[in-house]
Amino acid sequence: MRITKIEPQKNKERVNIYIDDNFAFGILKEIQYKYKLSEDMEVDKNYIREVLIAEEQAKSNDCALRFLSYRQRSEKEIQNKLTKEGFDSEFIENTIVYLKDRELIDDLEFARSFARDKININKHGPKKIKYELYKKGVSGEIIDAILNEDDTEYTRALELAKKKLSSYKNDNRDAKYRKLGGFLQRRGYSSDCVYKILNELIK
Repeated sequence: MRITKIEPQKNKERVNIYIDDNFAFGILKEIQYKYKLSEDMEVDKNYIREVLIAEEQAKSNDCALRFLSYRQRSEKEIQNKLTKEGFDSEFIENTIVYLKDRELIDDLEFARSFARDKININKHGPKKIKYELYKKGVSGEIIDAILNEDDTEYTRALELAKKKLSSYKNDNRDAKYRKLGGFLQRRGYSSDCVYKILNELIK
């Protein structure tokens, strides 16, 4: 088999490969250069298969990089995205290694950054943060390590409770206790923390 034509696609990063005067496949230019594909080059099925595997791996890597360009992601989020895009497990595993080697994914740093934002911006409690990190596929060991670094739960919850309490000024004590407790629990604060704050603010 002989490559009879190589033509650029509209996407300048890709080219079309023709073998024996018939369109065979499209690939990234970087794959063309890597495998030294040129017109009049003789190729066999095994070589073509190797080229197409490299092309698919490059697509998987590029898909993950685009996904990461918006924000940090957990390893599980990357895996789920690539699975949804239809990549086989072998390519997904290679992409994860590719990203880790370049320090582009790190579940510990991801969890630390995620928790920091939820604490400082959203004022969430540890239970809510733990649940959200769990949904993103972060291991329990990492989640516990991150949450153990947070020593501001009580201060944060107290600040929120004082602000919220003013909206219950027309309610009786029991209603205030029930509503404020429910509010803090929905924000993800621990039962001990909520109980302590309720007893401090509602006499």
